[in-house]
Amino acid sequence: MSTASGRDTHAWRQPSPPAPPFDPGGPPPGGPGAEVSDARLIHASMTRPEEFSSVFDRHADEIHAYASRRLGPDHADDVTAETFLVAFRKRHRYDLARDDARPWLYGIAANLISGHRRSEVRRLRALARSPHDAGDRGSHEEERGAERASAAALRPALAAALARLSAAERDLLLLIAWADLSYEEAAEALGIPIGTVRSRLHRTRARLRRHLPPFQEDAS
Repeated sequence: MSTASGRDTHAWRQPSPPAPPFDPGGPPPGGPGAEVSDARLIHASMTRPEEFSSVFDRHADEIHAYASRRLGPDHADDVTAETFLVAFRKRHRYDLARDDARPWLYGIAANLISGHRRSEVRRLRALARSPHDAGDRGSHEEERGAERASAAALRPALAAALARLSAAERDLLLLIAWADLSYEEAAEALGIPIGTVRSRLHRTRARLRRHLPPFQEDAS
């Protein structure tokens, strides 16, 4: 499976402008030849269910990569398949004003991952016992690593710190760090206000720093 796209994940990214009113019969935004939005595909699938396969083709690899990072490959196939099955069944509830279905799909995936919390924590604790110690790398460097690395490449101290987070804290942090969602998209995925995203993420990063090894003056 391919990895998630390398979109800009900087915390200061500005929110996207509001989408124009949805017009099912209108041309795709951008003119003829422009890529059809997820919203249009979902709308079309109401009467032509086979159209939903394009949503799957567009996003399945990315959802699988995220599930694999969270739970490992053993559970990723099931979580991915169930994510799109749930999405198909609930497509009539989708907000057609939102062109990009990624936050919606990640929200479904996060909810399914919640059924594997114990497996995720066991996985992180196993990684924390890995002999590849973080050595003298500082806590700030470890924190930056959380926003780039896959779970399989986590250093032990960082894996242990992630295991200590609450489920809600880990969901938010990893939707932003590993799924490349913006604050606004993470709020949509989790169904929480943007202010809650900002405050919870601030507390989560502070907790990570407390649980990671202290910064060493002589660190290379």
